[in-house]
Amino acid sequence: MNKTYFLAYPAVFQLSRYRNFPVVEASWSMLHNERPYLCNFLGTVYENSSRQALMNILKQDGNDKLCWVSAREQWQPQETNESLKNYQDALLQSDLTLCPVGVNTECYRIYEACSYGSIPVVEDVMTAGSCGNASVYPNAPLQLLKSMDAPFIFIKNWNELPAVLEKEKTLILQEKVQRRKMLLHWYQHFKTELKMRFTNVLESSFLMNNKG
Repeated sequence: MNKTYFLAYPAVFQLSRYRNFPVVEASWSMLHNERPYLCNFLGTVYENSSRQALMNILKQDGNDKLCWVSAREQWQPQETNESLKNYQDALLQSDLTLCPVGVNTECYRIYEACSYGSIPVVEDVMTAGSCGNASVYPNAPLQLLKSMDAPFIFIKNWNELPAVLEKEKTLILQEKVQRRKMLLHWYQHFKTELKMRFTNVLESSFLMNNKG
């Protein structure tokens, strides 16, 4: 079985099961309203991690005051009703969602941001493990997203973030609305395509096992 599809499937399609994350229906206000926050990050900040570097960079230029930032030191396996609501509100009210790596490069946050039309700013680096070799596979990590032309902002180092945010400040609402529509359209296509591919892999595997 193709591990790329097998591993990506739960992250996209089982958010409600593992994260209690609801299915989000795009509304007129989600697409067209001005959002009060430039960006958001709500999550665990591990010592000596790139997430800690991200927090420092946001504070340097005062951008933390323009973004919804809520950091914690201890990882929580399940969200409370209050923390989940805060997280959903942050996604809905932010133009960008910052997606630093954690234990893995890919995380639920990427797809949850897509659900709300908040552009993921994804840290494009390899975490420890065997999910791919960047010297052999130039698109690794996140090669599935890249192969499907995900309309995200990929960065290699959070030092690039101030320039990203400065550019963001110059966009007019109409440009942001078009970008949200494009993101939501891409995300719907991505889920449909991935589901079809995953089903084909399962059927092929099942037929091969039966022949054996």
